[in-house]
Formats: sequence, structure tokens, C-alpha cells
Amino acid sequence: MEQILFSGVSAVTMDEDVPVRPDSFVLVSDGKIVSVSDAPPPDFTGETIDGRGKVLMPGLINCHTHIPMTILRGYADDYDLQTWLTKYIFPVEAKLDGRCVRAGALLGIAEAIASGTTSFTDMYYFCDDILAAVEETGIKANISRGTSLFTEDFSFDSHEGCVDMRRLHREWHGRDFGRIRIEASIHAEYTSNPRLWAAVGEYAADNGLGMHVHLSETRKEHEGCVAKYGATPAAILDRYGVWNTRAVAAHCVWVTEPDMDLLAERGVNVSHNPVSNLKLASGIAPVPALLAKGINVALGTDSVASNNSHDLFEEIKTAALIHKGASGNPRAVSALDALRLATVNGARAQGRAGECGRIAPGLDADLILLDFDRPHLVPCHNVLSNLVYSARGSDVVLTMVRGRILYRDGAFTTIDLGKVRRELDEYVLPRLFG
Repeated sequence: MEQILFSGVSAVTMDEDVPVRPDSFVLVSDGKIVSVSDAPPPDFTGETIDGRGKVLMPGLINCHTHIPMTILRGYADDYDLQTWLTKYIFPVEAKLDGRCVRAGALLGIAEAIASGTTSFTDMYYFCDDILAAVEETGIKANISRGTSLFTEDFSFDSHEGCVDMRRLHREWHGRDFGRIRIEASIHAEYTSNPRLWAAVGEYAADNGLGMHVHLSETRKEHEGCVAKYGATPAAILDRYGVWNTRAVAAHCVWVTEPDMDLLAERGVNVSHNPVSNLKLASGIAPVPALLAKGINVALGTDSVASNNSHDLFEEIKTAALIHKGASGNPRAVSALDALRLATVNGARAQGRAGECGRIAPGLDADLILLDFDRPHLVPCHNVLSNLVYSARGSDVVLTMVRGRILYRDGAFTTIDLGKVRRELDEYVLPRLFG
């Protein structure tokens, strides 16, 4: 693979001691970061990218989304979660087929790449079509087939979701040297029951798969579980072994202090989804308290149907702001804290801490370049503050994964966006909405 040198760039390394290195030279070769230095490497002959007036940072990691739901953007806004799901989303999803899902996934991945996301964690179905889109586009992804169970009639051997999970594990897990990973998933406590929890939890633990679960997203969900089982969702799922592997619990808006202690003890990662939680009026997750307990908190957009955007810069800013307002403490979540949610912490939640989330020699070159000469980013007194409080996904001018450039100056290298749009206009939207 061709060598690439970012020259004279402000490098946001996310290093604990020196998170920002101005006027740096970052060398990429064979998909890896080779060096971060104050001078160019001698006798360099590869491509040089002029980094003056630009910021290079680790690619953003979206730890909770349903990427094919991009095709439902703006379809059902201004409802609470249960009304939104049962009256609008579930009926349309019943019309989906693999062709719709693949087109939606390609559109969502294009939006993600263009706004700086290099890896995402997804829970959905028609997963082969999502995975085909991931394989084609070059992005990293942890993909899970969401499972649910509404009856007592259950067989792990024949349950459709469990059959899919096992097959996906066999056929896709570790594809392209681990760029693609398969995880287990229980949609949520309120859409399933103990027989499924125990079986899926056991399979994940026995096979070293990650786990992805919606947890305590709404007050109704949380309190309904307590009324039914005499235990919170976090506690009842723990009783059936769901947390016996690396897990991501999405939302956690209504978790209690004992829940937080349990999640910390089990090493469960939390995906904070502030924009979706605000839009659906679900509430605000207690992120400062979660962090204080030592819980690894990452960041997610949730679906575009409940957020309307895959722009993680919007999510970063919202995460920094809402906890200041809710607590009355302007340092509740600092700019650096907010960036960690979308980089270092996201990599840890995905089980990728040793490969990405920072700019350091030996890590994968999952990098994004932002143009800091734009009016809303001038002047720049503090790079971290500008990234959190002023930057937008549209400021991204280059996105690379493992040293491969996927997006540059408005153009995609792995996605034919015109073809995707035609598929949406000619097949997907007529099928779903007449």
C-alpha cells in the first residue's frame, strides 16, 4: 500500500499527556500509523497531504445505531418512543426486504464516512445485506442480529434470530482481518424473556462474542421491568448471564446507582445517545455518574429515524452541553471528555482498543482530516474546544480506514452515491411508502 504523509498538521493524538501536537508529521504505511514526529521522515517518496490549516484526529466510532433505518429519516418525528415504534416504525419495517436494507445501509454508511465515522456498532436484521455494504465500502463495523421473543415457545436451535446469529458468526466474524466483527444481541428486556436471555448470553460468552442490548432507555421500560420481575433491566439480565462477555448497553437513561455499580463490576460499556434520547423525550443518561463509577462510556447516534443524523460531531457537542446544563457544573463533561467518548472509549467498547481510537505508531490508520480554515472555526484558540463546540461533520475533508482513503474533498472512493439514490427512488421508497 502506498505511503501517505500528513505534513504540518495539528494532530489530535488523544494521548493522555499530550492530546494535541501542532505542526506535526504523521506517516502512514501499509494501513498503519508508522510515526508522529516534528519533522518529515528522510527520503520520503509517497504522497504528501498538506496539513496546514487542518486538524488530523482519530476516526469517530459510533457505538449504537441501526444504519439501514436511514431510509426512515424524518418519517415520524415528535413522538415518544413507544408511539414512535408501534404506530410508525414497526409497520414500515414489516415491509422491508434485503434490497431495501442494503440501500439504506449504503446511504447511512456514506453519511457516516463523510462526517468522519470510521467504525460503527449496529443492531438490526437482514444482516447479510448490511455486511455486504460494510465489506464493499471499507468501513469497520461490529454487526449484530437483534433478537426478540414474545412467547414462551422457544428453541435456541430453531429460533430465527438465533439461527441467524450463529450463521453470521460462522460466515462473517473476523472478515478482512477483523475489520468486520459479529456480535450477539438481545434487543431489550421488554421485547424478550429469560429463555432467550440465557441462551444468547451463554452463546456469546462461550464464543467470545460481544453483546449489544438496549437498556433502561425510558422510564416506562425501566419501571415496567421492576413491576414484572422485581428487578431492574440491568439486574434481571445479569441474573441470566447477559453481561458475562464484553457488552455494550445502549442508552442507560434510567439506570439506578445499584445498576451502575453492577455495570461497573461486570465491565459493561455504555453507549450514550444524547440526541435520540432528547428527541424522543426519554431523558438524559447520568453520564458523569457513570464515568465516576469507572464505566467506559462511548457515544452513539441511535438510528437516523430517531435522531435524523449520523453526524457524530453533533452528538459530541450535545454530550458536552446537556450534562453541564443538567448538573449546573460547566466541567461536568469537558471538551476532552466528550472527544474521548467518540474515539478512545468507542474503540474500547468495540473491543478494538489495541487497533484504533488514537493516533499512535502501530495502530490502524483510521484517521479523519478537518479543514480548520472555515469561518466558524476561525480563530482557533484551542483545537479541542473547536472540535467539540464549533466543528461539524461537513468540515471533514478526508476519511481513511486502515490507510485506505474512503472519502476525499466531497467524493467517495468506494460508494456510487448516484446509484444508491436511484435505488432508493425507484425501489425502496415506493415499496415502503407507496
